[in-house]
Amino acid sequence: MTGLKAAVIGCGDVSAVHFEAIAKLDGVTLAGVCDTDPGRLAAAVAAYGVPGFADHHSLIDAVGPDVVHITTPHNTHAALAADSLDRGVNVIVEKPLAHTLEEGRRLVEAAAKSSAKIAVCFQNRYNSTAQAMHALLSSGELGAVTGASATVMWHRDADYYRSRHWRGTWEGGGGGLMMNQAIHTVDLLQWLVGDVASLSGHAATRFLGGTIEVEDTAEFVAEHANGVRSAFYATLANAVNAPVTLDIVTEKATLSLRGDLTVTYADGRVDVVPERVVESGGRAYWGVSHELLINDFYARLDDAGPFWINPEEAEKSLRIVKEIYRQSYPDAAARVS
Repeated sequence: MTGLKAAVIGCGDVSAVHFEAIAKLDGVTLAGVCDTDPGRLAAAVAAYGVPGFADHHSLIDAVGPDVVHITTPHNTHAALAADSLDRGVNVIVEKPLAHTLEEGRRLVEAAAKSSAKIAVCFQNRYNSTAQAMHALLSSGELGAVTGASATVMWHRDADYYRSRHWRGTWEGGGGGLMMNQAIHTVDLLQWLVGDVASLSGHAATRFLGGTIEVEDTAEFVAEHANGVRSAFYATLANAVNAPVTLDIVTEKATLSLRGDLTVTYADGRVDVVPERVVESGGRAYWGVSHELLINDFYARLDDAGPFWINPEEAEKSLRIVKEIYRQSYPDAAARVS
């Protein structure tokens, strides 16, 4: 991996972890940045000493990046990523895949037609705890999964939404809690337990109704294709950002994620898998595995076939979230499209 050029499209909050990861990659040079906000663009140009552009077309034309990192509002993910793929540029795009099902499908199709690779940032799959859970479940040593549950008990206030105009809107974010925070846990649940065949759920705005038009609380019960049932609850009404919980019960053990992973076996043994802690300029609740995903993507650029967390894979969690919206807002097609 030598002589590669990277560019970042979108210089807002989460771009910090992408800039950090690019700086640590051997043989990769940050060649340009792009943002539609003049202030954020000027700050990034000054901080990283690279050319800045107000639109991605100009960036790609001038810089010719091998990889673009897309860290923009949700409603721009699919268009920016599809345009880049169409021009043969590899893409790392932040979650969610898109803000609507239609745009998500557009990106799935663009990826299938392109020779370039694309990764969607469900970086929590790279957490040491998630990797350990997946390995244990895949090995068969724990027997069949008999049930699962997950919670996301976090806190967001009005100022969080006021700081970015697209947050808290259907048009900009495609949803609220489930699209912007809890979708990572939804992704882990379906990745570890199995594809979701059907679900019954509900989303509502419980305490931020004067600030946002999207949901701040949601729950669902899912039936997975393998016959397992899972239960899920999430809210932004909690006083703090509590650790995400994910419990998976099998015939021979219970796996309980609370920051670290505790595996309690039926014979009384208990194993603990600690989660890694890495210093970063990003927020603690983003997790610690962005850098691992980004490193892995660059390392696999020459591999045959798509990257393993690709648009088709990321579409699964988008469909779960949109199905909750469909059941909760039957008269609002724009919320579930």
